[in-house]
Amino acid sequence: MISQLRRDYASHSLTEADAAADAIEQFRRWFEEAVAAQVVDVNAMSLATASAAGEPAVRTVLLKEITDNGLVFFTHYSSDKGRDLGENPRAALLFYWPALERQVRVTGTVGCVSREESERYFSSRPYGARLSAWVSRQSQLVGSRAELEAEWAELEHQFPEDVPLPPFWGGFRVAPTAYEFWEHGADRLHDRLRYRPEGDGWTIERLSP
Repeated sequence: MISQLRRDYASHSLTEADAAADAIEQFRRWFEEAVAAQVVDVNAMSLATASAAGEPAVRTVLLKEITDNGLVFFTHYSSDKGRDLGENPRAALLFYWPALERQVRVTGTVGCVSREESERYFSSRPYGARLSAWVSRQSQLVGSRAELEAEWAELEHQFPEDVPLPPFWGGFRVAPTAYEFWEHGADRLHDRLRYRPEGDGWTIERLSP
């Protein structure tokens, strides 16, 4: 039965003495350790948004940039998540790295990155992915896959080499108002440290498991 599914966790420890004073540095440290451990889809994160009416939605997107100002991902601005963020520019993120028995929760405000940043990232994408960004009217109904493939072929003819950035596609930056670092502990005595901005730095708080 589902209620009987459980496993023992290794004994780890996340202490205030070992944690970085800066939340972004602590996130980079854990992210780099997850990369070194060859975690599959290490930059995958759950993105939770809510509409102006408060209807929640969650989906998986890919982190593409870590900056001092926040965490960046790219998408179709007219998608469900894009519309949610246009109405209610707040979001929550979750990174879960089971191989390391760690997760990171992030909450923050959201804004669009500059057009130049979006163009720089878009130009780095594979040719086919750039065409697909034009084809996709993300979250809208489609009559058939054949329709998508036909439009993709038409755009391939229109843009045989250089594919410009669509006007409806670009990046969002989540500017964190809190980070929470969670690490499994023996006997479920987990460690949870929350960082909140305070002045020019961060305050670190320990939360009960």
